[in-house]
Amino acid sequence: MQNASEMPQPRTVSGRRTPVVTMSLSAVAIVMVFLSTLLFQLPIPSTNGYFNFGDIMIFIFAFTFGPVIGGISGAVGSSLSDALGGFGTFAPFTFAIKGLEGLLAGLVSQRQFRGRVILGWIAGSLVMVVGYFLAESFLISLVFGSSEFTGIVAASGELPLNILQVVAGGLVGIPLSLTLKRLLKQTPYYYKLMGTATSDKKI
Repeated sequence: MQNASEMPQPRTVSGRRTPVVTMSLSAVAIVMVFLSTLLFQLPIPSTNGYFNFGDIMIFIFAFTFGPVIGGISGAVGSSLSDALGGFGTFAPFTFAIKGLEGLLAGLVSQRQFRGRVILGWIAGSLVMVVGYFLAESFLISLVFGSSEFTGIVAASGELPLNILQVVAGGLVGIPLSLTLKRLLKQTPYYYKLMGTATSDKKI
């Protein structure tokens, strides 16, 4: 009869995602953010910007796969959409703002406390809304030779739509992320994609 110390111990799943898995997930995430940003647009004449669905995808990938995938997809996918969609002036600002949005949302949502996903949504949303308000205020006054006041007024016109954009991003992105995690858990690839065993009980 085996002693308790000799009994086979359950295997624990830990470690990091392999670089190949990270690059593959990043590529898929970039494409999805790029397409959701480029193909679903509502132009905003006051700032020469546009309302889009990209934040939904950024939040989905950030909440599901963490800050690295969220940050990369937000930065590269969104800025590529700007560059190729006729909004190249915004591309450097978008790279920084959307990248930080995805990074921070993913980082906060991976902490172990109740409400972490909601807090991650709020943190990422604040980065996006405040970041674009400041960038548009500065960009309009600098590029178009307007006063700082004119830039602030124009950026204020886009503010409600930016808020609506991140609200929609969370309302759609959070349940889709939770659903995606549940589906992935039923496959043998879950821990390979996630990298580490994580608890999803507290959201």
